Amino acid sequence: MAHLHKSVATLRISGDDLVPQDVTAMLGGIPTLARTKGEVIEYESGRTRIAKFGQWHLEAENTVPEDLDRQVREILGQLTNDLAVWSALSHRFDVDLFCGWFMEGGNEGVDISSATLLSLGQRGVRLGIDIYGSDNDA
Repeated sequence: MAHLHKSVATLRISGDDLVPQDVTAMLGGIPTLARTKGEVIEYESGRTRIAKFGQWHLEAENTVPEDLDRQVREILGQLTNDLAVWSALSHRFDVDLFCGWFMEGGNEGVDISSATLLSLGQRGVRLGIDIYGSDNDA
């Protein structure tokens, strides 16, 4: 089986009353994106919007070819292993690992190790996947 061409992965924690500094203190890692509900978000285009909920994100380095196991180790390696902290967060907020998987051809696949799945499951982290087809399939 050919591996997927590319993978992106981000741990996302969100909720109405999420305070990014509190999540940072609990997890012990620095987010790549943090917002509180009601915060004004400014874009390079000059457009603005108001955050509808609080967010705390930690992105992994993109991998080519896909290597979700490595990305999960990278993210979780920066954060606490205390499952009580993870339980508190996953019961209070929406916690997921968003993955974008990019195909280059028509028959690519992915293997996720049982250790990776266990690590996510123990922490109450839902796995969300978007799969993007090859532009060459047209």
